[in-house]
Amino acid sequence: MRRRIKSLPFAAGIVLLATACAETSTEPAATHQMIEDRQVSASRSMEAGSSVAWNRTAQQLIADRLVTAVHLQSRLLSYLSLAQYNAVAAAERANDRHRRASPAAAAGGASVAVLTSFFPADAAFLEATLDAQFPADGHRGNAKHEDLAWGEEIGRAVGADVVAYAAADNFNVLIPPPAPIGPGYWTSSANPPAPSVRSLYGTRPFFLRSGEQFRPPPPPAFGSPEFLAALAEVRAISDTRTAEQVAQAQLWAPRGPAFMNEVAAELIESRGRSERRAAHILALANMAAFDAQIGCLDAKFAYWFVRPTKADPAITLAIPLPNHPSYISGHSCITASFAAVLSRAFPRETARLDEMVEAAGLSRIYGGLHYRFDITAGQTLGSRVAGWAIRHDVRWRKPFPLD
Repeated sequence: MRRRIKSLPFAAGIVLLATACAETSTEPAATHQMIEDRQVSASRSMEAGSSVAWNRTAQQLIADRLVTAVHLQSRLLSYLSLAQYNAVAAAERANDRHRRASPAAAAGGASVAVLTSFFPADAAFLEATLDAQFPADGHRGNAKHEDLAWGEEIGRAVGADVVAYAAADNFNVLIPPPAPIGPGYWTSSANPPAPSVRSLYGTRPFFLRSGEQFRPPPPPAFGSPEFLAALAEVRAISDTRTAEQVAQAQLWAPRGPAFMNEVAAELIESRGRSERRAAHILALANMAAFDAQIGCLDAKFAYWFVRPTKADPAITLAIPLPNHPSYISGHSCITASFAAVLSRAFPRETARLDEMVEAAGLSRIYGGLHYRFDITAGQTLGSRVAGWAIRHDVRWRKPFPLD
């Protein structure tokens, strides 16, 4: 029977992470009705497995708290999934002859620890959701032969370790070098770029040796025939943009890590993966995408390349213009890295995932934000980062190292 486990001490991590997430909504703490409504919604999704369900709880909080910045979404989901997988692996290793630590409860305990560090105002909701997942007066399904309290204790301890690890990842610390001055370079009213733009620059990756490991070659020279052809394509679309192209640009504009994380969750749920395999797929996909974004920011601030609308002011936009350089496309980095990891886990879905990568890239051209070479370079980087992550993935139920 599950006994209530008090939260382990990780207050310092909470303060650091909450500060780093200053771009999230600053709404007051959730009301009792909000907690109840969220808890009911979250508990209904537990049948998909603990890790998948808690990822969906995170997506719910991301939506409720208006966490629209892709770098914040990615960082949150990466550390959450990392903690879930390491907790499940630790629970499976902790089993002895007399009792079995529940992997599902371990994922739940780890999730509460990490999510509370990002959303301290939602602590009551998170604890209520965990209570609903594993009621103290009974058991659920296959958990009846498992020690829920032991699993939760393991999960909270692992979660606390991950929170401490996240607090030292150099997020939002380093400032890119000054932007070059002259034709072909991106300029902004904020120089150096605001923290919301540069936060992943210099952040510690999970798998890469450094952000520049897969840095792409320079974009076409400003004014070159290759550049002018790419610019002309964006201008032509701008001049003749169809309703469907506008719709695609608007559809994909908010689709970042949280959207791709849900794609992964749906695939896992439809295939009935085990708790450990589910947690592992989510962790590898989210962590690879996080590294891809670090590589993306490295490229942006290595080349500082001008946006199409700066190169040709007659180009109109279908969606808002991001406040950072054009080369390379962040959407393409994210979708390509996710697709590469998920295609490995679900080979029959490769064609559909590739279509998502293509659609995400084209949507940015339709919107007037990117050149085609931005898209191609982003897709290449995302795929290469994911391939590196897969080659350096953990094996045999080992945890991801925190070093």
